[in-house]
Amino acid sequence: MDTIVICSGGLDSVTLAHKVAGEGRLTGLLSFDYGQRHVKEVEFAARCADRLDVPHKVVDISGVGRALSGSALTDAVDVPDGHYAEETMKVTIVPNRNAIMLTIAFGLAAAQGAQAVGAAVHGGDHFIYPDCRPGFIDAFQTMQDHALEGVSAIRLYTPFVSVSKADIVTEGARWRTPFAETWSCYKGGEVHCGRCGTCVERREAFHLAGVDDPTVYADPEYWKQAVEGR
Repeated sequence: MDTIVICSGGLDSVTLAHKVAGEGRLTGLLSFDYGQRHVKEVEFAARCADRLDVPHKVVDISGVGRALSGSALTDAVDVPDGHYAEETMKVTIVPNRNAIMLTIAFGLAAAQGAQAVGAAVHGGDHFIYPDCRPGFIDAFQTMQDHALEGVSAIRLYTPFVSVSKADIVTEGARWRTPFAETWSCYKGGEVHCGRCGTCVERREAFHLAGVDDPTVYADPEYWKQAVEGR
């Protein structure tokens, strides 16, 4: 099935792009500028598209992102340090973000004649983000089946929805994903901070997968403290 992958430029979505490309099904990457403070991640998505020789479309929904106020990713709220399994990480929720992006992606896929939309939601996101859970994925597919009935039959491809971040690292290594060419940090600095939830999760995932982490972190050891403190 010809597949458009939603690619933020992060480790998960870039790995998914390489997986789909390796399977011979990738027709393009889709990224979103939703006003995130770490919008530099989109640059890494562009590099991925160049590397895989597919079109890359960036949709500007920053106006929508500004309206969804209160998140540490889009508003004047500090990004908390620590592990994703902590309640404090709920401040990184952007309400309905995945639902909005997926709806646009399905419309684009229908317009371009693609048969699938790939999204790299994974098991580690379930605790914090309701629109990364299997129940949401199933419900969204049902909704789109109705929304596009008689127009297009598009599948939502989420191969990581029930696996861990470490499993994604293992899969990425299998498909020779250049991990150094991905961006995860929510703080959007010059290098990964090493302290925010996504940095801690990233560093822990490489450790659990037994794969060398090429990422430069401002605080490379903090993840151990964060993991032990869960």
